[in-house]
Amino acid sequence: MPNEGSFEAALRRSNEIQADLAVHPENYTMLTGDRPTGRLHMGHYFGTLVERVRLQNLGIKTNVIIADYQVITDRDTTEHIADNVYNMVIDYLACGLDPAKTMIFTHSAVPALNQLMLPFLSLVSESELKRNPTVKAEQEASGHALTGLLLTYPVHQACDILFCKGNIVPVGRDQLPHIEQTRNIARRFNERYGKVFPTVDGLLTSTPLIPGLDGRKMSKSYGNAVSLSMTAEETAKLIKKSKTDSERNITFDPDNRPEVSALLTTASICSGRDPEELANEIGMGGGGELKRVVTEAVNGYFEPIRERRRELEQDMDYIKDILHEGNARANEIANQTLNEVREAMGMVY
Repeated sequence: MPNEGSFEAALRRSNEIQADLAVHPENYTMLTGDRPTGRLHMGHYFGTLVERVRLQNLGIKTNVIIADYQVITDRDTTEHIADNVYNMVIDYLACGLDPAKTMIFTHSAVPALNQLMLPFLSLVSESELKRNPTVKAEQEASGHALTGLLLTYPVHQACDILFCKGNIVPVGRDQLPHIEQTRNIARRFNERYGKVFPTVDGLLTSTPLIPGLDGRKMSKSYGNAVSLSMTAEETAKLIKKSKTDSERNITFDPDNRPEVSALLTTASICSGRDPEELANEIGMGGGGELKRVVTEAVNGYFEPIRERRRELEQDMDYIKDILHEGNARANEIANQTLNEVREAMGMVY
């Protein structure tokens, strides 16, 4: 039997939950979110947004946090944060999140959520915080000094999940240490003060990794990401600029031809066709034909989403209302949970 903290155990629990979701959606509360550091792109869409919409439509209580406080874990400015937040809400709605079913809210607008940090930090050791691989990776990637906020990032995530009694979080394998940390915090709190919080499980996503247009990880900072907010013309221009290689015959070979294979993967995901089949069709058409096929597939897939996006952009009052309503609901839930925490800790005076 694998130990409870292993990947095998997490996968087994995830598979059991996936099978139960459609049968008993009322038993599940999902929390996930994004840092508003820029525009959402294709990687976010296929990696997480599609799954959120699926869970929402199954009837699961879905909650999406725009983690604005987390922007300053490794950045020195909040200059474009409001614009990023509003555009994130537009992207969510354009992709199918329904504010009547999904609570969309921001960190900074929910004081009681953030107040959970104080009791939760008392349940975690310094060595546990320093051991978290995501914290190390984020610090190295940013080249920033290790701030107290970045060090306690996994505890803040536990506050996000547990304030609304979340019990499932869609994650990739690399994020499982965060889920383990949240499970430990919930268990330790319940053991020390009495049961308030549920057991949290990661819902492992089987989404294929969406490479950037150059074969590297898709990232806005690499300039290899197709943002959801781009026009068809901007998308075509970006794809046209992407590198291929000197070989004219197009083949799908991720190890030896990463740039060509990344473009084929993108076309495959957007068209629902096999990348090798696409490569065979393009054949001696070379890089020019490959880019045409990719552009057509991407723009064809995202056309209805972009159309909806354009409509939403015309009504910023509606976008702000969605956020205000989501923040108000999140505050009600957070205040209720904080009251339960105070009561369990004997801190009601």
